[in-house]
Amino acid sequence: MGEGQVHIAELGLDAASVLRITAVFDHLIESKAGADRMLATAAAIAGCAVGARWVSGEVLRCDAEGRMPPTRHVPDAVSGVDPEVWLERDGAGYPLDPVLLDRLRHALRVRAAGAVALHIDDPALLEVVLSAKEYREERARAIRLLGLDENRPVCVLAVSAASPPAALRIITDQLGDRSVRSVTIGSAIAVLCQGALDTRDLAEALEAAIVTAFPAPLTTESDRGPWVGIGSCTGVFAAATSWHQALRALRFASSTGFGRRAIAYDRLSALELLAELPREQVLQNPDVARINKFAATPAGASAIDTFEAFCVFGSLRAAAAELHVHHSTVAARIAAVEEEMGWHLDDPIDRFLATLTLMVRRITLSSSELGDPDVI
Repeated sequence: MGEGQVHIAELGLDAASVLRITAVFDHLIESKAGADRMLATAAAIAGCAVGARWVSGEVLRCDAEGRMPPTRHVPDAVSGVDPEVWLERDGAGYPLDPVLLDRLRHALRVRAAGAVALHIDDPALLEVVLSAKEYREERARAIRLLGLDENRPVCVLAVSAASPPAALRIITDQLGDRSVRSVTIGSAIAVLCQGALDTRDLAEALEAAIVTAFPAPLTTESDRGPWVGIGSCTGVFAAATSWHQALRALRFASSTGFGRRAIAYDRLSALELLAELPREQVLQNPDVARINKFAATPAGASAIDTFEAFCVFGSLRAAAAELHVHHSTVAARIAAVEEEMGWHLDDPIDRFLATLTLMVRRITLSSSELGDPDVI
């Protein structure tokens, strides 16, 4: 769709007209257009001069012919991080003027943030798409307004809500040029991407990228980076199913450096049954209670972190390399956990019990921090 083909005077107050304006500014974002081009496009659509002012005091104004003359009108001081945008009309405006200004403001904000791949659209619309409680007609309308294609698959990711924008960009980088929408729901961020993908491959790529950006060991004061659950690919009208699966997978992901940081629901298989265990019952289990008590001491916490790293990386030397300690230190810490728990890792059953105990403990820790994000 060419940017000059949309004229607000020819548009009605309907979903299709809103979508035409949205598509123009989505294209500007994806093509990394500058602020001057964004204002010139808005002026062409509006048929009048358009202006913008940032918190820094910088002002841009474009007349109806696309020229950038000196600013004629300057609005009051701007608060917050969004730019102030306005139309300079003579006479009455058009019903979609607010939509045009909203899309221009959004495009300028995304450009300033440098988050080209991440579309922050109307949260209410995305919540409708992700809800199994809404009528299909309402979800269809929200899908259209968000610029999504009803005929292409989607995948929903659940991301820890404490993740900073820089960490979220790790996720959008791995999603490539797919159409992406996001909204915070409870204690998780829902990231919906449209386009076919292999969720297991995505989980591996995210795992590597997150661990590289936020390497272990993580201190209490350090940014832990995101932890991610990935739902299955579904039709867009089944996005609620993918969202629910992503939340389930997120409970298996780890908020520490030792454990999977990104997990695909498709990978869980029978392990998903562990998520059904009541948290109180898990905490009362003798092995879980004992390992939590041991972890309450600095030496015990260090030993259990090392033990979990050993289970993840598969060998003493690999765990030692990740922890930046000698492999004999890893061996000593593992021995301390074995003695405390009465496990012998040479025994296949004990090794399985150790892995299972760490996993259900990790689910309870992650679930406690997440609370109950499944609110829709």
